[in-house]
Amino acid sequence: IRSGVPFNWEIEFPEVFDRDNPGFDAIVGNPPFVGGRKMKSTLGEDYQDWLFSTYPESSKNGDLVAYFFRRSFDLIRKSGCLGLIATNTIAQGDTRSTGLRFISNNGGTIYNAERRLKWPGLAAVVVSVVNVCKGHYSGTKTLDSRLVQNITAFLFPKGGNENPQILLANSGKSFIGSYVLGMGFTFDDTNPEATPIAEMHRLIEKDPRNAERIFPYIGGEEVNSSPTHEHHRYAINFFDLEEEEARKWPDLLQIIEEKVKPERTRTNNKGEFILRSPLPQRWWQYADKRPALVRAIAQCDRVLVISRVSNAVAFTFLPYGMVYAESLVVFALPTYASFSLLQNRTHEIWARFLSSSMKDDLRYSCSDCFETFPFPENWETDPTLEAIGKTYYEYRADLMVRNNQGLTETYNHFHDPAERDPEILKLRELHAQMDRAVLAAYGWSDIDITCRFALDYLDTDEDNLPPEVQERIASGDLFFPTADEACAFDSIARTGKRKLPWRYKWPEITHDEVLARLLDLNQKRHEEEILGGKHAEKKTKGKGKKGKEEKTENYQDLPMFKHAQEET
Repeated sequence: IRSGVPFNWEIEFPEVFDRDNPGFDAIVGNPPFVGGRKMKSTLGEDYQDWLFSTYPESSKNGDLVAYFFRRSFDLIRKSGCLGLIATNTIAQGDTRSTGLRFISNNGGTIYNAERRLKWPGLAAVVVSVVNVCKGHYSGTKTLDSRLVQNITAFLFPKGGNENPQILLANSGKSFIGSYVLGMGFTFDDTNPEATPIAEMHRLIEKDPRNAERIFPYIGGEEVNSSPTHEHHRYAINFFDLEEEEARKWPDLLQIIEEKVKPERTRTNNKGEFILRSPLPQRWWQYADKRPALVRAIAQCDRVLVISRVSNAVAFTFLPYGMVYAESLVVFALPTYASFSLLQNRTHEIWARFLSSSMKDDLRYSCSDCFETFPFPENWETDPTLEAIGKTYYEYRADLMVRNNQGLTETYNHFHDPAERDPEILKLRELHAQMDRAVLAAYGWSDIDITCRFALDYLDTDEDNLPPEVQERIASGDLFFPTADEACAFDSIARTGKRKLPWRYKWPEITHDEVLARLLDLNQKRHEEEILGGKHAEKKTKGKGKKGKEEKTENYQDLPMFKHAQEET
């Protein structure tokens, strides 16, 4: 705003917008980055609402930089170009969908992009640089300085621009764990907010019926750190009982009443509940009980899980009958074949590509990573997938016990180029066998799955590095054919005690080829489901005459709630 008058491009530059082909010839810039969740507090709710109403198909979780791409694209003429510096999430998730996806589907052509570029200034950030032409572009296209035929909204040389579609074949199989909201529900000697486990045993001795409502409680930290995924906490679980029914266990309800209810029913200075309804009214129940999860796993003797946030994409089985914390993603998939399909590199690159990240860690999302994943046909009955999954899983389990190391430590060794332990080398070979079996199930045995050591990024102070290391970083080639070459680079590139983020992975050409095929397969499966009427069937399934979901289960009759827990 200048002197109280809003800035208008068309008025300020009539010679640009009054011509036959209106718009700027080119726009270059370095727009600001503001994450979608911070936009409201940073810029105000009114401004955020204006953005959503002005730019169709935008998302509240998209970064502000995506809107600068959209506005710049609107302001250039046909055959005009834009080149903007962006956050390196420009091709990820809602930011990609709001910006590059919309532009690519509405006449824009991405002709040059650098996906990871270390900022040359003082700020220790990594950015992306993207160039777009409005209309057809007949010149050469380069992605990370490599000639390519096409660049999609994913900044990817193959595939389409659209978001992968949720596949109904995957529905009802993946869930976030229970959101307890109140450590007063738990028994844990290490947490001062929880009731000590010794008190739990005393209550069970006092009244054995208390064991009926106490369950093992486990989260992502225990799954990743314990060699046997051993839990050290228990939780009171009244599930969906009414308060009158819950009072049949007065000792347990008293604990919750003293430790959870005060926080749940806390009010502000206006007397309004701070927590949203119905949490204040149902203070003895979890904030989210996950009834769909409880129903889905009722017939499983075990469940497959992964920590929601983890550097190691590591799946494992846990026994049925536990309270799984919201730090876990739980799958109603008890077979080794399902383990093979999720633990292998095909699914890992899909999950890393589509998920958001926290620091260097993957944030696994049910909707983005699992529900969109196109499984190979008839995988449930594939004996090869079942056999290799069992072999890999049992070997890894024994290895963790022998070394007294959890999943995180084990996969740190797995990806370390300096690792020479024969047992880790065997785990790598078993992983490769599992990869081959999975690709064969897809019919993709033509793909080269030779693994090498690579750094997805390297954020270091280049001024203190030898010239050959600076040159290697500048080239963007951080893929090393042998462990010895990787170790040699590590020895001169590491500037402190922190280890470099090595990963033992497929080369980029394999990575890109598999992703392109998966994206294409996802679209085909989605189209098949539409033609088969599955989406229409999904909308009406489970509805009563008045359009409301009918209860078909009495959850108290499920195995988890019918008997006391022997372990407790």
